[in-house]
Amino acid sequence: MAKRDYYEVLGVGKDASADEIKRVYRRLAMKYHPDKNPDDKEAEAKFKECAEAYEVLSDPTKRQRYDQYGHEGLRGAGMHDFSRMNVEDIFSMFGFDDFFGGIFGGRGGRSSRPTGPARGYDLETTVELTLGDIARGTEKTIEFTRQDICGECSGNGSAKGSSPGKCPTCGGTGQVARGGGFFQMVSTCRQCGGAGQIITNPCKKCRGTGKVPKKRTVNIKIPAGVHEGQGIRVGGEGEPGRGGGPRGDLYCYVRVKPHEFLQRDGNDLVAVVPISFTQAALGTTIDVPSINGAKGLRIPPGTQYGSVFRIKGQGLPDIRSHRTGDELVQVTIETPTKLNAEQQDLLRQFAKKENKRVSPKSKSFFEKLKKHFADH
Repeated sequence: MAKRDYYEVLGVGKDASADEIKRVYRRLAMKYHPDKNPDDKEAEAKFKECAEAYEVLSDPTKRQRYDQYGHEGLRGAGMHDFSRMNVEDIFSMFGFDDFFGGIFGGRGGRSSRPTGPARGYDLETTVELTLGDIARGTEKTIEFTRQDICGECSGNGSAKGSSPGKCPTCGGTGQVARGGGFFQMVSTCRQCGGAGQIITNPCKKCRGTGKVPKKRTVNIKIPAGVHEGQGIRVGGEGEPGRGGGPRGDLYCYVRVKPHEFLQRDGNDLVAVVPISFTQAALGTTIDVPSINGAKGLRIPPGTQYGSVFRIKGQGLPDIRSHRTGDELVQVTIETPTKLNAEQQDLLRQFAKKENKRVSPKSKSFFEKLKKHFADH
C-alpha cells in the first residue's frame, strides 16, 4: 500500500515550523497512544504512522530530501521500521519519555524499561526490481545511511581522556522521586534522561551522542518470486544496541519497476497485443513480448476481439512452491484508419460478398438524420 504524504499524516502545511510539527506530533501521539486505545489496532497503526512522519519532518536533512523528491528521496536514508518497534522505543528515540510517561503512568519512559543492554533499532529501505529480477532471483547492492557508533569516543559520548560522570540530580540511579511520606511519584531524571550519567566533556565528533551518521553498503540476495511490498530481512544491519546490546536488522521492501508490455497477476503475466482484422480473420503467427524475449504465438483463423491465449511456463515462479505461472496474451483487433483506393475497393467487394452495406460515398450522417426526421 502506498504511503500517505507525511504532511497530510500530521495535518500540517509544508511551511510548518519545527516547533509546530513537534507540537502537532505530541497531540496526535496522545490521541492514538495504545494506553488510551487498548486493543485498537487501527489506532496503533496511526500512532506508528505519525511517528514515521515525525522522524522525517523533524529532521532538516530528511525533510529537505522529502520535499524535493517525495518518498523516493528517502531511499537509502536509513529510515526506522516503526512497524516493528514498541511504544517505549518510539518515545525514547524522540526523547519524549518524560512527557508521555507523566501522562500515561510511566509507560514509554525509561523508568519502565530495564537499564541493561537493549537491541538496536531496525531500519528499512526499498529495492527496485524488474520482472526479470523476480523471475530469476538476483543479488542487489544496497546503500543506506544509519546511526553508527562514533569511532572517536567508542560510543560513550565523552572526549578522549575523559569519561561520563555520575548525574548529580539522581545520584546515578536514573530516576528521581517526588513527594514524601506514603505517596511518592518516581520519574525519569530529566538531567541525564535516565542514564544515570552525564557527559561533562562531550566528544567533538558526535557532540556527546555517541553516534554519527555512517554510509553503509551491503549485498542482499533476493529470491525468485518476491512480490511488491514484500520485506527482505538482513540481520544485524540496523543500528547498534544500547549498552552493548545487539544491532537491529535492515528490512528491504520490494518495489517492482513497471514493465512496458507485461503486467503481473499473481504468478501469471498478462500482455495485451493488437492484431489486424485480416490476421484475426485468416490466422497468423505473431511475436509477443515475454520476460525471456519475443515468443511466437499462433493466432487461429476467426479469432475474436479480446480472445486470451495461454503460453505455459512463461510466468513467474511461486516463492514457496517454485512452480512457474503462465503468460496470458489478450488480443485486440485494430481497425485501419487510413486505406488507399485499392484497399477500399477490396473491402467493398468483401462487404458485398458477406451481404453487408457500406456507404463511404453516401451523404453524411447528419444529412441522413435530417432526411429521416423530414420523412416522419
